Amino acid sequence: MKSLTHKFTSAAGETFRDGLSITWDLYKVMIPVIIAVKILQEMDLIHFFAAPLTPLMQVVGLPGEMGFVWAAAIVNGVYSGIILLIAFIEHTPMSTGQVTVICTLMLVAHALPVELRIAQKAGTRLPFQAVSRLLGAFVLGWILHQTYAITGTLGEPARMLLSPDSTSAGGEKSLLLWAAGEARTLAGIFLIILGLLACMRLLDRLGVIKAINRMLAPALALVGIGPGATTVTMIGLTLGIAYGGGIIIHEARSGTVPPRDLFYSITLMGLSHSIVEDTLLMLMVGAHISGVLFGRVLFSVVAIGVLAAACRRLPVGWSERALWHRVA
Repeated sequence: MKSLTHKFTSAAGETFRDGLSITWDLYKVMIPVIIAVKILQEMDLIHFFAAPLTPLMQVVGLPGEMGFVWAAAIVNGVYSGIILLIAFIEHTPMSTGQVTVICTLMLVAHALPVELRIAQKAGTRLPFQAVSRLLGAFVLGWILHQTYAITGTLGEPARMLLSPDSTSAGGEKSLLLWAAGEARTLAGIFLIILGLLACMRLLDRLGVIKAINRMLAPALALVGIGPGATTVTMIGLTLGIAYGGGIIIHEARSGTVPPRDLFYSITLMGLSHSIVEDTLLMLMVGAHISGVLFGRVLFSVVAIGVLAAACRRLPVGWSERALWHRVA
């Protein structure tokens, strides 16, 4: 009995120490970026990011004002974009198809200052990741717009379950309240990472991780992701890059996953992550599941498959200079 207790406390202590280490590495990436984004927001500089996006909105069938909505999401995250979207729809109704398109744009390309920095720390080149997120979002938005226009579907007014009052917590607030909210978020990330580590180690002991890897390996192999990156890919797809970022960086530093596999995995996550929470959130805003879930996942898998096929024809040296790098 004492031996079992000792093993449990030893494992719990090791998990806690690893959780602290992983979270600290993540905090060193996130905290400076969060502060920088807040400064941009306070100085009202997000308008500069919106200006180039406004003309593009017509190409995907959206009012020009949606450029500012997307810009807010790109810089500050989906909640900022949602707040502006709800405020706009309150005065200018949009169709379900239009809301689906703008929500999909936000889902693919949001919180880029934080998420691109995490991707860079995990071994991918930042310029390519930025282009893939922004271009991928726009191409998917255009495909959805064309599909809904040609088929004549989702033309009815969007029905929202969220109202401006229900999202007011994300609006204007004092620096003290903002700091307290960010501190709670960072603390929550630490608890999530601890839970993830404990769960992963338990599942590993039970042999579940190996079984999952065997099941998913054929599907992920089709898009160039090896079995070593299966677990970290699933974490990113389900939880998201910000919450799973610590684990992603840890796996990159461990050296157990080839840089090429991590590149494919992180690029896939960039196009399609947090597929449960974010999808439900966008459905509450009035988006349709055909775009924010099915279209997004299908587009992401096809895009990574095409990317993997193209990368096989490229010289390894060029790929390491432009696409990925080894993490120290």
